[in-house]
Amino acid sequence: MTWLQTAPLITVERNRGARKAYPLSWEEQDLLFGELPDLNREMAIFKVNTGMRDQEVCSLQWSWELKVDALGVSVFVIPRELVKNREDRLVVLNSVAREVVEQMRGRHLQYVFAYQRPRTRSPDVYAKPQKTARRVDTMNNTAWQNARKRAAQMYRERLGRDAPWGFAHVRIHDLKHTFGRRLRAAGVQEETRAVLLGHKTRSMPTHYSVAELAELLAAVNRIDRSLATPAITLLRAAA
Repeated sequence: MTWLQTAPLITVERNRGARKAYPLSWEEQDLLFGELPDLNREMAIFKVNTGMRDQEVCSLQWSWELKVDALGVSVFVIPRELVKNREDRLVVLNSVAREVVEQMRGRHLQYVFAYQRPRTRSPDVYAKPQKTARRVDTMNNTAWQNARKRAAQMYRERLGRDAPWGFAHVRIHDLKHTFGRRLRAAGVQEETRAVLLGHKTRSMPTHYSVAELAELLAAVNRIDRSLATPAITLLRAAA
């Protein structure tokens, strides 16, 4: 035969130059978030406490919120069309993320995160500008990029040394890595972390019982500033 009946498998090598994740320390988070405008800061706080992706946060809608009366909380279920692994994404909120949601409630009929921007002005000079709430297209905007530059400068002023390259160029996606790292530091099991991070696993259920939701809720509420890991800080300093 002069042709192949089946194509041979090709091993694709991963990009060895791919950028490594940079989980934030609590001190770095304070520096960075302190330089963000109000709405951007609330979105960042929400993301670092839920592990959601950029577009999942920006696209989050009130219609996806589900009340869990047995636990006295609400969760969000993101449709699979907007999720990377094409599975419905369950988002469990800890106390910090719930506080952000309550602050956003009532700002926009459809989207959880929306900003007020003047669109037109009334002919009456004494009248207030009319404002229209609009959703945020991406968290990686000018406000984020300017904030991390200022945060890197503050790092130098407060600590007396240059900020690590990863912090000076911190990405929105690093907030997701920060969430996962803090769950691990809190002793949350790998399988539970995978569910909370929205990773596809063989054991991922399509329906959750109250007991399973309670377990996930307890896991995200284990994130605490007292669980900082000095070892990581020491390794960064050595590097």
